[in-house]
Amino acid sequence: MATREDPKKRIRREREERKQAALAAERRKKLRGYAVAAALGVAVVAAVLVAALSGGGTGGAGQTAAEGGGGGHVHGLGVNPADGAIFVAAHNGLFRAAPGDAQARLVGPPGKDVMGFSIAGPNRFFGSGHPGEGENLPSSLGLILSTDAGRTFNPVSLLGEADFHVLRASGNRVYGFDSSNGRFMASRDGGRTWTELPEPPGTLVDLAIDPRDADGLIASTDSGLSASSDAGRSWRRLGEQVALVAWAAPERLFTLDADGRVAVSSDGGQTFRPTGQLSGEPVAFMAAGNDLYVALTDNRIMRSADGGVSWSVRTQV
Repeated sequence: MATREDPKKRIRREREERKQAALAAERRKKLRGYAVAAALGVAVVAAVLVAALSGGGTGGAGQTAAEGGGGGHVHGLGVNPADGAIFVAAHNGLFRAAPGDAQARLVGPPGKDVMGFSIAGPNRFFGSGHPGEGENLPSSLGLILSTDAGRTFNPVSLLGEADFHVLRASGNRVYGFDSSNGRFMASRDGGRTWTELPEPPGTLVDLAIDPRDADGLIASTDSGLSASSDAGRSWRRLGEQVALVAWAAPERLFTLDADGRVAVSSDGGQTFRPTGQLSGEPVAFMAAGNDLYVALTDNRIMRSADGGVSWSVRTQV
């Protein structure tokens, strides 16, 4: 006769299994990023070596990624409502490109690995990740907040306890996936306090918040799309698409898959129709107003003003 597992032990076991699955997914993501970086060729490697040998590898605020030895792989994107500048959260720092800038420039300390990133309002940015040069902080930053457009960040909560690899905010509502512990979490007070929630089915890939109602979520995982209408307390399955997601407007929910195919839904993810094709492998996807933005593995940031039908280079990191 089988022995019944103690409920507390089962919860601890399941949490550890989720944590290990999240870490394995992150390792696969990093390996893919390193492989892409190696494929960029000798010219990039030579530039990094020259920067390191000349002492330029430490970089500094205002430098382009090339001047600082490279931006590293991109984790997230955001457009600042205050001035229309696009911000790129990357392995080697947070970068800014004003309208018309062909090259994004470093904001804040070099080497700051900005993992989770979300712009919640004018000059108001949430982030997570790992400290940069000269920052005497734990290796995991928990939730950090900038109110000066990324020049400085201050800890809000979970310092040394959480590493949010997916982070989305709408006003004071914040959602995050803590990869260090395999937790999906939500806050209603700007990240000061958190509630742990059931994870969407599968390993989380991306998350979008309904522009009309911050209780509405679309989660993309390695097993497909799911929706929540109660702030993540429960989930219903939508389909098997594995894609990045961006909610441009209530009637314009976009997906972008690994092959660059763009689709849009006007019914909250129940049905989709194709709109366009992007050349290149995407790593981050977002909407700002009527525009879509994508970061590619070669660190080009692309923009579409027609729902993904056509694309042009916005900037480079």
